[in-house]
Amino acid sequence: METIRNWLLPALLATGQIAWLWPGAGLAGEEAPGAAALVAVLGALVAETAALGRRRHAPVRALAWCLGALLVGQMAWQDGYFGVGAPVALYSVAVRRPVPVTVRAVAAAVGVEWLLSLVHVGLRPALASEWVLGALLYVVCAGLGEARRQWLGGRSLATRLLAGAEEARRRAGDTERRRLARELHDVSAHHLTSVVITADAARRLGDSRPELTAEALAFAERTGTETLTALRRLVGLLRDTDRPAPPAMTARIEELIAGFGRLGRPIDAVLPDDLAGPAAEAVHGIVREALTNALRHAPGSAAQVSVLRGEGVLELSVDNAPPRGSAPDAVDAVDAVDGLGSGRGVTGMKERAAAVGGELTAGPAPGGGWRVRATLPDVTGPWGPTEGAGRRDVLREQRLADPALVCTATLFPLVFALVTVEEWTGASLRAAVPGLLVVAVLLAVHAVPLLWRRRAPWPALLGVLATSWLWPAAVVGAGLPSRVFVFLAGGALAELLAVYAVAVYGRGAALTWPAWGAAAISLSGTLVATAGADGSLSGEEPMGPTAVVMFVPLAMVLGAVCAGLWGAGLAVRRRRLRILALDDFALAGALWHAERAADAERHRLAAKLRDAVLHLTAALVEQARQGRLEAVAAGARSALAAMRELLHSLGESEDPGPGLAPAPTVADLDTLCRTVRATGRDVTLRGLPEAARDLPPTVALSAYRIVEAALGAGDRGPARVTLRRRRDTLRVTVSGVPLAVTGPVAERLKVRAETGAGRITLERAGVVRALLSTRPSPAPLQEVFPPPPAGRSSTTGR
Repeated sequence: METIRNWLLPALLATGQIAWLWPGAGLAGEEAPGAAALVAVLGALVAETAALGRRRHAPVRALAWCLGALLVGQMAWQDGYFGVGAPVALYSVAVRRPVPVTVRAVAAAVGVEWLLSLVHVGLRPALASEWVLGALLYVVCAGLGEARRQWLGGRSLATRLLAGAEEARRRAGDTERRRLARELHDVSAHHLTSVVITADAARRLGDSRPELTAEALAFAERTGTETLTALRRLVGLLRDTDRPAPPAMTARIEELIAGFGRLGRPIDAVLPDDLAGPAAEAVHGIVREALTNALRHAPGSAAQVSVLRGEGVLELSVDNAPPRGSAPDAVDAVDAVDGLGSGRGVTGMKERAAAVGGELTAGPAPGGGWRVRATLPDVTGPWGPTEGAGRRDVLREQRLADPALVCTATLFPLVFALVTVEEWTGASLRAAVPGLLVVAVLLAVHAVPLLWRRRAPWPALLGVLATSWLWPAAVVGAGLPSRVFVFLAGGALAELLAVYAVAVYGRGAALTWPAWGAAAISLSGTLVATAGADGSLSGEEPMGPTAVVMFVPLAMVLGAVCAGLWGAGLAVRRRRLRILALDDFALAGALWHAERAADAERHRLAAKLRDAVLHLTAALVEQARQGRLEAVAAGARSALAAMRELLHSLGESEDPGPGLAPAPTVADLDTLCRTVRATGRDVTLRGLPEAARDLPPTVALSAYRIVEAALGAGDRGPARVTLRRRRDTLRVTVSGVPLAVTGPVAERLKVRAETGAGRITLERAGVVRALLSTRPSPAPLQEVFPPPPAGRSSTTGR
């Protein structure tokens, strides 16, 4: 289908040109070109046709070839070579390239057209009209193309929004699981790990330092109560999706650091006084996780927290020194917490940084110890477009289309009058140049209100109608040439465009009907008044009755024309509103389903949280109040173990919960391709079912999402999906998707490939190549918290 669209118009234009070569020119009495000229014309026609066939993929190059063909064809056969390919190619440039490129393309096309007019006409008065007509043709084509580009841009935006909503609906359950995992890990890691360490230390040192027992019990009761409060708040969050505005975070981060300092470790902190917003929340979570890891793996060692503000970013660093030699307390503390980590420490910090658009690295420091570095965007206000950005979008819509209409409404009447009025040629035209300059100014003033026809259609129409009454006054006061009303008749194009704009963009379709009547009456009145002022109505009959007789039929004719344009504008308006309504309905439906899926997942997760962790934490608090230190230590360990089991179940996502569909896999690509084929697109799938056997769940999901995103980028041409298994890798190749290799789709593909532990290559020819590792991943605990090497008391690895 795409091939037919590309070549149908060039084929029709070439057929028309050949038909004019033979037998059209002979039948019309035109002289046929000679042999050499015929060869040049046919060569130019072939070049133009081939270039137009590629106008959608390489519009600028197609325009260059068409302009070259126009030069050759016109020089070989002036009156017989049409050269329609150049305006068509310029239209494609305006549709598919930004405005600066279009402006340069218009300048090149107009330059070629003016050069040909100068060669054929010479320095004569007729050259001016030729130049104006040529410029108008290309300006109008560019304006129409720009309007089309704006419409396609809006449709593309709607498609992306809908795709994003569909993606949110599909991932609603996973999003809620990750949200709970982060919150639960933060709560349990900070609070319960501290209880384990203090309780075990008090038990071991109870004989030498009996006061530690009371302190540990008090600390366990206080920390357990805080944990209960945090868990209950988390359950409330699972039932409430409304997120409050981000509070100031500096005080909370300082309180967090002070709490770790009370556990017996020196911590230096450097923080700005006004941390707030999503980045500040990420800083809070990263600092809490980094200090908790330091508490696990390097108890008692010094730490330093630094947050520096740069140009639009926050630079976060958390450094901790190596453990204090081989002290028995350090060994016992490490052994006490060994195996209690959830395995999500570094991963959780990276997720927090990535969620706000930042990056995080963690690894051994050069002098020993551990270092965490993060760079986060310093965004302190609400996310989303601002009001100013919306105004800029509105102005951007007016960049070329409306100025092109203003230019047309200004220049077209000049050419129309100069061509139709024979006495304004030669010497009489040169004598009328001063008056014609005044006419040109009047035409420009008359057309300028069209610049606001979209943003303010009614004021634009009133401005056009008001400036039209300057004509009779100018005729009387400036002594313009005779029959000036002919210029105003050509300038009526501005009224017609303004009426159409009111029908399309005016508020309330039912309230726009007075526009066509007001335009017809006002335009008829100005035409009659101008004709009477310039002497066109002078004769034997009195001017009054003649003006009335002229006004009535003219108003009826113009009324019919304006009413027709008003009706066409309403039809366009209804069509656009219908399309937008369908988009809004689909978007709202997708968001509604996403919210329902998220609600179902939240209720399921809240129940699991209460059953798995909440009651164990409540028992811990009660045991601390009763002074049972051994039970407190055992209870804290049990709560941590339950937390770890819950976190692992959230990561595996084996049970999608009621009302949620299981995650798609590679095996579902056949269904996906059939769905795409049902829309009329040719999609070929190769490599199933061999490639889908025994794939890890994350790889199967990543491969499916990569193909889904590539096919959903918006291309309509044929596509091919190929899957190949090579030992421990899965190769996914999607061809025929040029829209998927740039823009937001490309970024989403890169993120998806990284999620599947692979890499991706995006080729400009429209090919997506992904290489995913199918090796089983190591156990999360071993990957994130490696065991200490033999013969050493502890490790600083995370």
